[in-house]
Amino acid sequence: MLTRLDRYIISKFLTTFFFALGLISVVAIVIDLAEKIDDFIQNNASTYQLIFDYYIYFIPWFYNLFNNLFVFIAVIFFTSRLAVNSEIVAMLAGGVSFRRLLRPYLIAASILAVLSFFMNTWVIPYCNEQKVDFENQYINGRKNQEDWQRNVHRQLSPGEYMFIDNFSKKDSVGYKFTLEKFENRVLVYKLAGERFSFNTETGKWHVENYYERKFGEIEELNKGTEKDIDIAFNPHEFFLRKDDVGIYSTPKLNEIIAAERMRGAEKIEFYLVEKYRRFAMPFSTLILTLIGFSIASRKVKGGRGMHLGFGLGLAFSFIFLSQLTFTFAYAGDMSPLLAVWLPNIIYLIIGLVLYRLAPK
Repeated sequence: MLTRLDRYIISKFLTTFFFALGLISVVAIVIDLAEKIDDFIQNNASTYQLIFDYYIYFIPWFYNLFNNLFVFIAVIFFTSRLAVNSEIVAMLAGGVSFRRLLRPYLIAASILAVLSFFMNTWVIPYCNEQKVDFENQYINGRKNQEDWQRNVHRQLSPGEYMFIDNFSKKDSVGYKFTLEKFENRVLVYKLAGERFSFNTETGKWHVENYYERKFGEIEELNKGTEKDIDIAFNPHEFFLRKDDVGIYSTPKLNEIIAAERMRGAEKIEFYLVEKYRRFAMPFSTLILTLIGFSIASRKVKGGRGMHLGFGLGLAFSFIFLSQLTFTFAYAGDMSPLLAVWLPNIIYLIIGLVLYRLAPK
């Protein structure tokens, strides 16, 4: 059962967290607007569109990016104030153990961890999708960008392979397309065409100037100018950027990972890192809360400034280490699972050491 002290600390924790989130979000919006205002004006984005089609989705994205930092700032800030005002000393002198004092912190951190998991699984992917769509339409340099991918090789299903010499994102058109099907490692079907395009209305692919060959006891050879085929491949997957992986909900992300593995894709680290990160981030909230509490509960000369300086140094080093290990995972030099959880493991050890050394 929560005591008055528990409710007091939990309310201070959550109030400080959301105040820091709101304050820094306003600063981030101003900086982002100053950076992109020329693109918005050039592409005729209205004020209504900026607010309700972009920045309303920008805030959850920003929260997701710096959630751990907001938690850490909140813990350091209000705990340091309690320590400077000798409130923590009074609590300990009143018979509240240091371990018992940690309980409301972990309760509040658990609330934020559950919120973080829910946001990362469902809300933020939707917000990211809306944000990316707006950027693609209104930010100069993306709207009319035409990308090409060459020498595309994909396994569509067991025994079914697709090859495209080059493919254009602008109009979803490819050239020199080949589809091959194997049974027991024996080629049984081959379709080749000069031009290959996606029909958004039917959801099928359109092949032009093709020839089709079926192998077996009696071989068949057909030629034609047009043919529609139904294959399990989305044209958007040709040009999925690393930053765009966040637009998928966790169930959809699991489906993509399973499909890419089945197709024999060589680079699925972006998907795996994003998936594991969504589960690791809530735990990092608890770990950084432990570290912040252990640091800020000590009354030291220099007060809140010393706490904030040392604490922010640890927080930014955690973010830096996370980005560093992610980079190793993207390059294939480290397991995505290890890359995501290694910072948590290292800073959990640091948190336990600081907790043990904290004055009780």
